[in-house]
Amino acid sequence: MKLLKFFLIVGLFGINIGVKSETVETAKPIDIVVYRSASCSCCGRWLEHLKENNFNIKDIVTDDVQKIKNKYGVTDKLASCHTALVGGYVVEGHVPANDIRNLLKTQPKIVGIAVPGMINGTPGMEMDDQKAAYNVMSFDKENHTAVFHHYEGPQ
Repeated sequence: MKLLKFFLIVGLFGINIGVKSETVETAKPIDIVVYRSASCSCCGRWLEHLKENNFNIKDIVTDDVQKIKNKYGVTDKLASCHTALVGGYVVEGHVPANDIRNLLKTQPKIVGIAVPGMINGTPGMEMDDQKAAYNVMSFDKENHTAVFHHYEGPQ
């Protein structure tokens, strides 16, 4: 209980006790290449989410995003509206920036991560207070998928 009170006081008054944490402002910028259609407005909002989270974006507008998906093993089951490449991984759809950072930090032996479809409440798909539960899925060369991170919807 005393320890809890200590941390509450530290947090309340912003006292620096020498614990170093990496924030978006101090984190090293991450280079990412994004392939998207010119007509998709939610892709632009996802790019803004990445910029706000210290990503350097190379934005490639193309008439054939499907060609990129095919080249990098994004199946119809995993597909969304844009495909990105970062640190040797594929990122499909409205994946939160924190999950991309976690992917790069942990470096699992997978092809990439995806948020299939276009789900309300994901970065770039914000619609007022509407949020759906969703999964960020990992996928490998053999098309095996697993939940990389689960997000709860409204409680």
